[in-house]
Amino acid sequence: MTSLDTFPSTTDRQRDYADLSREIRDAGLLKRRYGYYAVKIALNVLAFAGGWVAFVNIGDSWWQLFLAVFFAVMFGQLSFIGHDAGHKQIFRGGRANDVVGFWHGGMVGLSYASWMDQHTRHHANPNHEDADPDVQIPALAFTTEQAQAKRGFLRWFAKYQAYFFFPLLLLEGFSLHVSSVKALLRKDLRARSVEIALLVAHFAAYLTAVFLVLSPLTGLIFILVHQCLWGVYMGCSFAPGHKGMPTMAAGKAVDFLRRQVLTSRNVRGGVWVDFTLGGLNYQIEHHLFPSMPRPNLRLAQPIVRAFCAARDVEYAQCGWLRTYGYVLAHLHAVGAPLRLASR
Repeated sequence: MTSLDTFPSTTDRQRDYADLSREIRDAGLLKRRYGYYAVKIALNVLAFAGGWVAFVNIGDSWWQLFLAVFFAVMFGQLSFIGHDAGHKQIFRGGRANDVVGFWHGGMVGLSYASWMDQHTRHHANPNHEDADPDVQIPALAFTTEQAQAKRGFLRWFAKYQAYFFFPLLLLEGFSLHVSSVKALLRKDLRARSVEIALLVAHFAAYLTAVFLVLSPLTGLIFILVHQCLWGVYMGCSFAPGHKGMPTMAAGKAVDFLRRQVLTSRNVRGGVWVDFTLGGLNYQIEHHLFPSMPRPNLRLAQPIVRAFCAARDVEYAQCGWLRTYGYVLAHLHAVGAPLRLASR
């Protein structure tokens, strides 16, 4: 295992990423994939629209719960496109990507600008204990220091957080909506008026459609099933990439390549996993080359893995189910000191 405390000289470290970048660029893997995204976006929009047509035609029926599952998947797929747009994977220009990003954020009821701000900070400092917002989640502790700092109910929760991890994801969809609405209160939010219009339109259209077609009880259950499953889908897609991997403490000097590789984990699988996880299963390649189009990540993977092996940089990869085992084991281990102290 590569130590986070032992690295080559600064010059060698800087040259490593430059050498890898040259290999990736020479392989043509940073070129845009306009055809792929045109087909992907068109199919998503057609499926999404078709789902709502089916929703209206089925009417007030419990069969709508199957469509709630379908929309949970569709919200995830649309969110993945927004993610790609935020990283400029679709177009070279920022404006065109932002148009796609804001549009997809509006379709699922998320603030694209707010998400971009948080996600950019995550990419700059993945798993950094102070600088990565993704490890600053009040309900969870990712280090023993975070666990020890919690008080009251959150301290008790941290003791058994591994058991609550998946149930907690049921609330993730609602949390994303709430965070997006709260972001609209920020005066400095980019394109704030656009975001307000998009989110108001989303919630108005969504709630009107649900309660115009469904009875109040059926509508409430439809929303619960849809939003809870979407939250689980999002959590299960993003969590494997970093949770349970080494965290970086303040003041630790780590070069870009090792900072991204050693804190990330890939999920092994075929085309089905690529589709389901929206390319996030290639977390290492994505973090090294954020603007690389999604379909090129699979092609870059053997190049990056061989490069890391040649320089003795640990490259983490495992099966989909195994990665959740690592996540849960890490969360359980973090809570262990609290459990021992309470005996």
